[in-house]
Amino acid sequence: MIASQSAIGMLELSSIAAGQVAQDAMLKASAVKLILARTICSGKYLILVGGDVAAVRASVDAGISASSGFLIEELVIPNIHEQCFPALSGAVDLSGFNAESLGVVESFSAASILEGADAAAKAADVLVFRIHVAMAVGGKGYLMLTGSVAAVTAAVEAAASAVSQRGMLVHQVVIAAPRPELFGEFI
Repeated sequence: MIASQSAIGMLELSSIAAGQVAQDAMLKASAVKLILARTICSGKYLILVGGDVAAVRASVDAGISASSGFLIEELVIPNIHEQCFPALSGAVDLSGFNAESLGVVESFSAASILEGADAAAKAADVLVFRIHVAMAVGGKGYLMLTGSVAAVTAAVEAAASAVSQRGMLVHQVVIAAPRPELFGEFI
């Protein structure tokens, strides 16, 4: 886990300009690390921060206050699983990894896929290697994980359950003995 990051916070706004204002307020409010801030499909703006739970909550609250009615969705996950940070940044090295199975969960929102990834990583002995939030996929999100068939099945079920609580589940799959090419290119 990146030092001092035990929580993650997210805001999704319907305005890019309002997103910049909210991002500034979030970073001024407390000592958080900016994980991601960018425009996403449909002309929206997404901000992800990490840090200790109190700092992330204060940051997200400040962003909400500064969002001027443009807030679509907000999320704070305290004690997020450590696999989520490298999976978000694309920093998971799979070279030489022998995967028995591949799990994929797809959601209609960035917030729900983050909750799903956290639930998956906590549910079973799997490697969450990709969390994709909203960019170039029409605002949707997806996660990819690997491990034994039984562990991946349990993790995918936990992720799908978490995503379904927001009513955002698109699809879930478990692929046994996947071809190595499935671990190559991602959007």
